[in-house]
Amino acid sequence: MEKNFSVPDLVQAYHLYQKMMDHPDMVYLIREIFLSKLEKDGITDAGSIKNQAVDIIAQSGGDENNSSLVSEYTDILTDIWFSASYSDDVIANNINLALKKKHFNRLSMILNKEGVTYGKIKQALDNFCCIPEGDLYISPNEAEGVRVGLINYFISNQLPFIGIAKRYITIRDVGDLSDRIVRTRRRPGRIGGKAAGMILAHRILVPRLEKGDPELEKHIRIPESWYINTGIFSDFIDSNELFHFHAQKYKTREDIEKEYEHISELFKNASFPEDVIETFRNVLEEIGEHPLVLRSSSLLEDNFGLAFSGKYDSVFLANRGDLETRLKEFIWGLKQVHMSTYGPAPILYRKSNNLLDFDEKMSVIVQKVVGRQFGKYFFPFSAGVGFSFSSYSWSTRIKKEDGVMRLVMGLGTRAVDRIGEDYPRMVHLSHPMLRPEATAGDIIKYSQKIVDVLNLETGQVESKNFRELMEEVSHPDLFYGISENKSGHLAAPMFKQDRVELANSCITFDNTLGKTPLPKLLKKVLRLLEDAYGRPVDVEFAFDENTLYIVQCRTLSVAEDREITMPEDVSEDRIVFRNNKIISGGSVENLEYLVYVDPKAYAKLSSYEDKLEISKVVSRINKQMENKRYALFGPGRWGSNDINLGVKAGYEDINHTLVLGEVAFKGDGSTPEVSYGTHFFNDLVESGIIHVAIFPDDEDCFFNEDFFLNPDFNQLDTFSPEDAEWSSVIHVIHIPECCDNCKLNVFQDSRNQKGAGFLIQ
Repeated sequence: MEKNFSVPDLVQAYHLYQKMMDHPDMVYLIREIFLSKLEKDGITDAGSIKNQAVDIIAQSGGDENNSSLVSEYTDILTDIWFSASYSDDVIANNINLALKKKHFNRLSMILNKEGVTYGKIKQALDNFCCIPEGDLYISPNEAEGVRVGLINYFISNQLPFIGIAKRYITIRDVGDLSDRIVRTRRRPGRIGGKAAGMILAHRILVPRLEKGDPELEKHIRIPESWYINTGIFSDFIDSNELFHFHAQKYKTREDIEKEYEHISELFKNASFPEDVIETFRNVLEEIGEHPLVLRSSSLLEDNFGLAFSGKYDSVFLANRGDLETRLKEFIWGLKQVHMSTYGPAPILYRKSNNLLDFDEKMSVIVQKVVGRQFGKYFFPFSAGVGFSFSSYSWSTRIKKEDGVMRLVMGLGTRAVDRIGEDYPRMVHLSHPMLRPEATAGDIIKYSQKIVDVLNLETGQVESKNFRELMEEVSHPDLFYGISENKSGHLAAPMFKQDRVELANSCITFDNTLGKTPLPKLLKKVLRLLEDAYGRPVDVEFAFDENTLYIVQCRTLSVAEDREITMPEDVSEDRIVFRNNKIISGGSVENLEYLVYVDPKAYAKLSSYEDKLEISKVVSRINKQMENKRYALFGPGRWGSNDINLGVKAGYEDINHTLVLGEVAFKGDGSTPEVSYGTHFFNDLVESGIIHVAIFPDDEDCFFNEDFFLNPDFNQLDTFSPEDAEWSSVIHVIHIPECCDNCKLNVFQDSRNQKGAGFLIQ
């Protein structure tokens, strides 16, 4: 293809050449990009331009065999072709792309050098990010290797994470992130799993280089955050010669628990190096007096299939007052998160999952708390946790694949923990307004009554009665949260200006679900994230002023949704229990031991100390049950922070059981919660422990209490002689010995909401 160029074309080419000479070392690369563009758009190609150059040389009497001369003419013609074919904006974008490629190649070379320093990587990254973003990008295939290198260096070295993150987290994303990382030159480090999941989720939902969903771009954010990488943790251990903690994980449970009681004093007396403290001071100056939460983000945390739910500590800070006061509180909060690395719960969780030999390190996310200030309190209107798949389904109308959320007013702590006689709003996203409670009385009973807030004066998270709190703060969004009980009928207010009697109200979130974008938004978020991850996910969030803040995202362990065939030929005298409220399905056969904490006897214990001792006995029994097939049944809510509603137990106290049963008699106040989505429940699912909820007084349920309480069956005194005094509360049954060589089978059919436990020979 040939073209006769005009004088204005030549003038344009001259102006183009002047622009190119602003970067004389890049002229060759720029022309390569020009040729690629001309060929891609079908205007001309390298061969045609060269032939045209040869023709022009021949016509002017020159030596067409002179390769240098042909090359010179080809370059000139390339410039003329490009300047004549494209606008100034297109020309500028392509020159900018050449600049990107130059610095990209430099960054790639440095990342692949052995032993390269942080300073050189950061400088090369900054040089690339200083180039205007423009409208033309380095192709994903070219960029992939550099993305992987940067993600591995700054964020995470976990291959399953990198395999997904490299498709979404761009070089510029890592550049922006690196400006928020707090580090020390003495130790390398990464920002850990929780931070990695949050950053990746945001980029999946709001992509940087592709056209995004306008609704998500409008409503989705992550909280403003800084990242104290694991190098700070390692440097703290080094500078205070706390090396003996590296062996903490190999000690016995008793030693770990005993020594952890004294670790606080050690960490209080330890100090960060002065240069690190100065960096902290600078960060706090930049943040200003805004409430903070210091969130754990260890290397192992939120890994695929290993969530470490609730195992490490997070600390809220009011972050008020003069800089030195704020700095002192910040440093102590940071130490608290760091020392939780050596707590019994995470170490025993690692032991259960064969992760003890991994060199675990702690990073910390310094995050502005989402919400608004109301007097002395600070909190978001609502928060919660969403799951892209729901194993819990009490109606055939519910689509499990559309997900579910646990929604609470205030800080999200109440959404992920089992807290007292209090309940989140469980929302199935296929039918947000559908709920299992039929009467106003039941809705009120199973509603949230306490709201967690940050008290800015004390710096502590406080649990406030929601009515008293709303009287005190007069929240402008209360309209979205409550319904009023009028003569036995609960109804959400129709208009914001409607006057509502708080004394007759409860938290329902009916207007949030019906008049805000939250349910539709979260459903879309969960679907996109599950598609990107290739597996179910759970997302912790805050929702305030119509903005959805993603604070955590990780893969979700889901109990296998397989068909459970309930045996039909079991005689009645062999049935131990029947139940009809199934949270997740499954079956366990050939159980040899049954441990039962009698709910009625437990409720009669008069002191906190006695009830706490029961939890210690259960923990000791659980330890002895390692490698045995046993089921554990007890009152109301295992793992509740209210010791009157259930045995105070962490995952490490029940981790050897194959079945965990919660038994609730009417009137004892220990109603099993639909705990789907709590940290405690996630631990059960990850470990394959079958959860069983039994309501003995319900018409459709059956519970053979005589079997569980038969004094001739109880072997606690021989199984654990030091705990024999508690034999009226705790029963240990060796089933084959007590029941003619029988064993216990447990079936839970979540599809048909039927379950049973029965003896077989």
